[in-house]
Amino acid sequence: MDHLKEKIDYHQLPSHIAVIMDGNGRWAKQSGMPRLFGHKNGVTAVREITETCAELGVQYLTLYSFSTENWNRPTLEVQGLMMLLVETVHSELKTLQNNNIRLRAIGDLSKLPQRTQDALLDAIDQTKSNTRMTLVLALNYSSRWEILHAVNQIVADTKNGKIISDISEAQFSSYLSTADIPDPELLIRTSGEFRISNFLLYQLAYTELHFTSVLWPDFRKNHLFEAILDFQSRERRFGKTSEQLTSK
Repeated sequence: MDHLKEKIDYHQLPSHIAVIMDGNGRWAKQSGMPRLFGHKNGVTAVREITETCAELGVQYLTLYSFSTENWNRPTLEVQGLMMLLVETVHSELKTLQNNNIRLRAIGDLSKLPQRTQDALLDAIDQTKSNTRMTLVLALNYSSRWEILHAVNQIVADTKNGKIISDISEAQFSSYLSTADIPDPELLIRTSGEFRISNFLLYQLAYTELHFTSVLWPDFRKNHLFEAILDFQSRERRFGKTSEQLTSK
């Protein structure tokens, strides 16, 4: 594990890493346990990856925690997830404070149970002055919801005379949930699936994608190091040619 960390070039560290934490249910099934057992064990991975990103110097870590589509899961699982979120926010608040990590959330939080909202907003408030890293939880989030929400806000502002010219890319971005957050440079998806699953579709335009077969509860810092090294091995051209990059 240490030998992987030693290979990381800290001058080329992704400033923002996003993670689709997939495989909790399958992990539980392999253990002959209910799906919620997998979600509970996934909290350990969240803690380790969050602390490791902060130690490395990553500025933003965004975790896809609950999508708008996840409401379609069995009622008991959804209720358990909401309770688990409350418990996790309470239990991990000290870890966030000790590591100087700021908590943020994106998504339609108004649809979450009141107890979940209260716990989340309290933790966000208590960590708002932390500066080492920002941990962003995507909760009741989907990219299509976010884009449609932004469009509706723009339409409303246009009707009210706040916007009187063509919408620029910068203006549109300012209406997104991630308005003051840089786009991810690296996306990690666990469990062997090769989908984006309605996550940060607008923001992932030039993001490097890393897929691993490791189920989320088994994901540890050495897997994170592997993903970062994979990221650093790639040439990021942003539409340019290799020759244009090397001629500078």
